[in-house]
Amino acid sequence: MTPETSTQRLRLTFAKGEAVRYISHLDLARALERAFRRAGLPLVYSQGFSPRPKFALGAALPVGVTGRAEVMDIWLSPPLPPLVVAQRLAVQMPPDMAIQAIRQVDLNAPALQAAMQWAEYLVAFGAMPQDLDERVHRFLTAEHLPRVRLHKGRERTYDLRPLVDELRLVAGDGPALFMRLANSNAATGRVDEVLAELGLSDMTWQAERTKLVWET
Repeated sequence: MTPETSTQRLRLTFAKGEAVRYISHLDLARALERAFRRAGLPLVYSQGFSPRPKFALGAALPVGVTGRAEVMDIWLSPPLPPLVVAQRLAVQMPPDMAIQAIRQVDLNAPALQAAMQWAEYLVAFGAMPQDLDERVHRFLTAEHLPRVRLHKGRERTYDLRPLVDELRLVAGDGPALFMRLANSNAATGRVDEVLAELGLSDMTWQAERTKLVWET
């Protein structure tokens, strides 16, 4: 058996709920690594002085934001049936996190981070201003929306408008906004900055990432 045929790449979709929405991206990775170990998965390890298990999260989830369909890849050797992996992980995942789907992908498929294009969010509010329709309309019809972002201690001016593919009010249990924001290596849109541009920074809100979209 060649190394290629003895190694398996699985793509896992999972939820990150209320109980863990304030843990950082790094802490999330550590918690998942512990879950993989407890589940007894035959993880592939990197080479070198300090080997690490090979797995990759699709995109960092902002602290305080829940995720309905987060994505990660893991590499196993020898391979295991996806159903077996799901069963082993079901009892080892951190609180309020659950595996929703597992499928095998090609070993040579692009890295998740490289193929990621968009992230979709649902932002719920206790109450919203009555003129929100007008604010959203002004946002969407603007040619440019220059903003300043602090990056590594330095201010950087950027244009928010091309980072927002879709923005609209949605019906539901309460007032909410749907956002489809850029989420790629080239540029990333942020929920808090869209809300700031709409004049909603002082409102009480809670966001959930509902979908990650990448090139097929």
